[in-house]
Amino acid sequence: MSKPILLVAAVALVDADNRVLIAQRPEGKSMAGLWEFPGGKVDPGETPEEALQRELEEELGIDVCDTCLAPFNFASHTYDDFHLLMPLYLCRTWEGEITPKEGQEIAWVRAMRLADYPMPPADLPLIPWLRDLLG
Repeated sequence: MSKPILLVAAVALVDADNRVLIAQRPEGKSMAGLWEFPGGKVDPGETPEEALQRELEEELGIDVCDTCLAPFNFASHTYDDFHLLMPLYLCRTWEGEITPKEGQEIAWVRAMRLADYPMPPADLPLIPWLRDLLG
């Protein structure tokens, strides 16, 4: 039986030390407590890049330009109620200070340590790619 496809855009924000920012899903949300790459649902009529720009401003208080978002990889994963399609972008440049605005915990993590954090199943296949890129 087919399931609705949910398009979610995510980004691996990478700092000058090649660490990746992950955020913990807050209580009350599905998969609460798991760590994920920042991002969110792509609204109708919105591009994945526009969704990331909106979400990063809402969640972390930073501005990201179109050209700072480099397509990197994607996740395609079936959950019980929907199928997730999630393009993952890389971003090394942004304006503003990263500030968690939704009460979420954040962590800067070396790519080699990402697997130490419990993440949603769709995110897990992306970790080896980030490890290969960032060492």
